[in-house]
Amino acid sequence: MKNIGENVVRIEADALRALADRLAGPMAAVFQRAIDLLFSCLGRVVVTGMGKSGLIARKIAATLSSTGTPALYLHPVEALHGDLGMIVRGDVVLALSASGESEEILALLATIKRLQVPLIAMTGDETGSSEDPRSRRRQAGRGARPTRVISTLAAAADVALDCSITQEACSLGLAPTASTTTMLALGDALAVTLSHKRGFKEEDFANLHPGGKLGKRLARVESLMHTGDALPCVPPGTKMPDVIYEMSRKKLGVAAVIEGRKLVGVISDGDLRRLLEGRGKDAMDLTAGEAMTRNPKTIAADEFAASALALMEEKKITSLMVVDAKGRLEGIVHLHDLWSTGLI
Repeated sequence: MKNIGENVVRIEADALRALADRLAGPMAAVFQRAIDLLFSCLGRVVVTGMGKSGLIARKIAATLSSTGTPALYLHPVEALHGDLGMIVRGDVVLALSASGESEEILALLATIKRLQVPLIAMTGDETGSSEDPRSRRRQAGRGARPTRVISTLAAAADVALDCSITQEACSLGLAPTASTTTMLALGDALAVTLSHKRGFKEEDFANLHPGGKLGKRLARVESLMHTGDALPCVPPGTKMPDVIYEMSRKKLGVAAVIEGRKLVGVISDGDLRRLLEGRGKDAMDLTAGEAMTRNPKTIAADEFAASALALMEEKKITSLMVVDAKGRLEGIVHLHDLWSTGLI
């Protein structure tokens, strides 16, 4: 009993090694055709499968969507009861069936062909060569003897991907184990290759995962900054008591000094302390323009939160003015705003 778990993993690992060898050799051209079809898809990739293959299909659709290829899962039975409308011209269908003879999947073929939607199949057929599987079926129809029996789904597909295995990891050889693992890995191979071909980057991934850790770490300054009435702003002629009132009211520990909308300086609570230590009560007679720090550190709204944090740490400041290309104030980002990103 103690070796069963190990044997299961080894059988599935062998199946994956065999898949990798096919991708590196006889299935390379077929795989590339599948990538080309998916890359040129103007609609969505509709992934379908029944039973355990359906569960793998759901995961493949989710992986495609999260890596830049719009995809959805279509349950084949629900499709036969109204959901076929989810498939439209411009889509590509990716159908999973270990046997290639799942009745529920085959029932969709007429609609797929009528809509002239390209079909990519993942089956257990040994179709790993660059030969079109349909050609073998045509030869068989003319009396020629095919080298293998090709399933109905593989023969109907524009591209048939070989997910064949030597054996299932189940000791009875019945439960889908190595076969579903192979389908899952091949789905990942498609998704990651497409992602690379599209030039998909970390920030693109973050945009599709705003609630995830990476999404938070790659948040933009514009999503964190204070704007509008929350901005402590004063014109250069404002007396210091009014500057202090504005700073206290907005609770950011800083006030932006602006002329019109253009940022001309800042006054921080640290600046105030230094003024009071140096001038005493006479500091209250100054104007914002006289007390401000000119040429303050700024950042653009479309910069990453990580860049804002790096600048704050480098300059030992707790706030950054967010300005546009013309130097107009758009917002203020505070060190406290970065806590939610997980950067601190």
